[in-house]
Amino acid sequence: MALTSNKPYLIRALYEWLLDNNATPYLLVDTRHGGVMIPPNIDQDGRVVLNLSPSAIQGLEMNNDYIAFSARFGGRAFDIYLPVASILAIYSAEDNEGMMFAEEVVDEAESTQEGGDSPSPDDGGGKRPGLRVVK
Repeated sequence: MALTSNKPYLIRALYEWLLDNNATPYLLVDTRHGGVMIPPNIDQDGRVVLNLSPSAIQGLEMNNDYIAFSARFGGRAFDIYLPVASILAIYSAEDNEGMMFAEEVVDEAESTQEGGDSPSPDDGGGKRPGLRVVK
Protein backbone atom coordinates (compact mmCIF):
# COMPACT_ATOMS: atom_id res chain seq x y z
CA MET A 1 0.00 0.00 0.00
CA ALA A 2 1.44 3.33 -1.09
CA LEU A 3 1.13 6.18 1.37
CA THR A 4 -0.03 9.63 0.26
CA SER A 5 2.33 12.56 0.44
CA ASN A 6 2.88 14.02 3.89
CA LYS A 7 3.60 17.49 2.43
CA PRO A 8 0.05 18.94 2.65
CA TYR A 9 -0.28 17.70 6.24
CA LEU A 10 3.05 19.29 7.19
CA ILE A 11 2.07 22.58 5.55
CA ARG A 12 -1.23 22.71 7.48
CA ALA A 13 0.44 21.75 10.76
CA LEU A 14 3.21 24.33 10.38
CA TYR A 15 0.67 26.99 9.42
CA GLU A 16 -1.27 26.35 12.65
CA TRP A 17 1.95 26.22 14.68
CA LEU A 18 3.11 29.57 13.28
CA LEU A 19 -0.23 31.22 14.03
CA ASP A 20 -0.30 29.74 17.56
CA ASN A 21 3.09 31.36 18.15
CA ASN A 22 1.99 34.77 16.83
CA ALA A 23 4.26 34.43 13.81
CA THR A 24 3.49 35.55 10.25
CA PRO A 25 3.31 32.49 7.96
CA TYR A 26 5.01 32.93 4.59
CA LEU A 27 4.90 30.52 1.66
CA LEU A 28 7.68 30.25 -0.91
CA VAL A 29 6.09 29.15 -4.20
CA ASP A 30 7.55 27.85 -7.47
CA THR A 31 5.47 29.89 -9.92
CA ARG A 32 6.68 27.84 -12.91
CA HIS A 33 4.71 24.86 -11.65
CA GLY A 34 1.60 24.11 -13.70
CA GLY A 35 -1.65 25.27 -12.17
CA VAL A 36 -0.25 28.17 -10.11
CA MET A 37 -2.56 31.18 -10.35
CA ILE A 38 -1.15 34.46 -9.03
CA PRO A 39 -1.39 38.10 -10.16
CA PRO A 40 0.85 38.91 -13.12
CA ASN A 41 4.38 40.15 -12.54
CA ILE A 42 4.63 39.49 -8.79
CA ASP A 43 7.07 36.60 -9.12
CA GLN A 44 10.80 36.95 -9.45
CA ASP A 45 12.85 34.29 -11.23
CA GLY A 46 9.95 31.85 -11.04
CA ARG A 47 9.40 32.24 -7.31
CA VAL A 48 7.21 34.33 -5.05
CA VAL A 49 6.81 34.70 -1.30
CA LEU A 50 3.21 35.07 -0.12
CA ASN A 51 2.01 36.24 3.28
CA LEU A 52 -0.62 33.84 4.68
CA SER A 53 -1.43 35.90 7.74
CA PRO A 54 -5.20 35.89 8.43
CA SER A 55 -5.14 39.70 8.25
CA ALA A 56 -3.61 39.58 4.75
CA ILE A 57 -5.86 36.99 3.11
CA GLN A 58 -9.48 35.85 2.96
CA GLY A 59 -11.17 32.52 2.38
CA LEU A 60 -8.15 30.31 2.99
CA GLU A 61 -8.68 26.73 1.89
CA MET A 62 -5.96 24.13 2.40
CA ASN A 63 -6.40 20.52 1.39
CA ASN A 64 -4.23 17.69 0.12
CA ASP A 65 -4.17 19.04 -3.45
CA TYR A 66 -4.07 22.83 -3.27
CA ILE A 67 -4.02 26.02 -1.23
CA ALA A 68 -6.45 28.74 -2.32
CA PHE A 69 -7.30 32.18 -0.96
CA SER A 70 -8.04 35.73 -1.96
CA ALA A 71 -5.60 38.59 -1.36
CA ARG A 72 -5.05 42.18 -2.42
CA PHE A 73 -2.15 43.20 -4.65
CA GLY A 74 -1.80 46.82 -5.67
CA GLY A 75 -5.24 47.56 -4.24
CA ARG A 76 -6.98 44.89 -6.34
CA ALA A 77 -8.35 41.58 -5.06
CA PHE A 78 -7.03 38.42 -6.69
CA ASP A 79 -7.87 34.77 -6.24
CA ILE A 80 -4.72 32.76 -5.59
CA TYR A 81 -4.48 29.05 -6.39
CA LEU A 82 -1.39 27.02 -5.49
CA PRO A 83 -1.06 23.29 -6.10
CA VAL A 84 0.63 21.71 -3.06
CA ALA A 85 3.41 20.50 -5.38
CA SER A 86 4.33 24.16 -6.08
CA ILE A 87 5.03 24.96 -2.40
CA LEU A 88 8.76 25.10 -1.70
CA ALA A 89 8.64 26.28 1.93
CA ILE A 90 6.47 27.53 4.77
CA TYR A 91 8.18 29.67 7.38
CA SER A 92 7.90 32.52 9.85
CA ALA A 93 8.54 36.03 8.53
CA GLU A 94 9.98 37.01 11.89
CA ASP A 95 12.69 34.37 12.34
CA ASN A 96 12.55 32.04 9.30
CA GLU A 97 11.48 29.07 11.44
CA GLY A 98 9.66 26.52 9.32
CA MET A 99 10.32 23.89 6.68
CA MET A 100 11.70 23.68 3.14
CA PHE A 101 10.43 21.04 0.73
CA ALA A 102 12.18 19.39 -2.20
CA GLU A 103 11.26 20.80 -5.59
CA GLU A 104 8.83 18.51 -7.35
CA VAL A 105 9.46 17.95 -11.04
CA VAL A 106 6.30 17.92 -13.13
CA ASP A 107 6.33 15.70 -16.19
CA GLU A 108 5.50 17.94 -19.18
CA ALA A 109 3.75 15.06 -20.99
CA GLU A 110 1.53 14.56 -17.96
CA SER A 111 0.47 18.21 -17.79
CA THR A 112 -0.46 18.33 -21.49
CA GLN A 113 -1.97 14.86 -21.71
CA GLU A 114 -5.23 14.26 -23.59
CA GLY A 115 -5.02 16.79 -26.35
CA GLY A 116 -3.29 19.93 -25.20
CA ASP A 117 -2.94 22.28 -22.31
CA SER A 118 -4.80 21.83 -19.10
CA PRO A 119 -8.12 23.70 -19.05
CA SER A 120 -8.24 27.17 -17.62
CA PRO A 121 -10.34 27.59 -14.47
CA ASP A 122 -11.92 30.60 -16.15
CA ASP A 123 -13.38 28.56 -19.01
CA GLY A 124 -15.34 26.25 -16.73
CA GLY A 125 -13.27 23.21 -17.66
CA GLY A 126 -10.82 23.37 -14.78
CA LYS A 127 -11.03 21.62 -11.46
CA ARG A 128 -10.24 24.74 -9.48
CA PRO A 129 -12.72 25.29 -6.70
CA GLY A 130 -14.66 28.50 -6.39
CA LEU A 131 -14.08 30.70 -3.38
CA ARG A 132 -17.10 31.93 -1.49
CA VAL A 133 -17.82 33.81 1.71
CA VAL A 134 -19.52 31.73 4.40
CA LYS A 135 -21.26 33.66 7.18
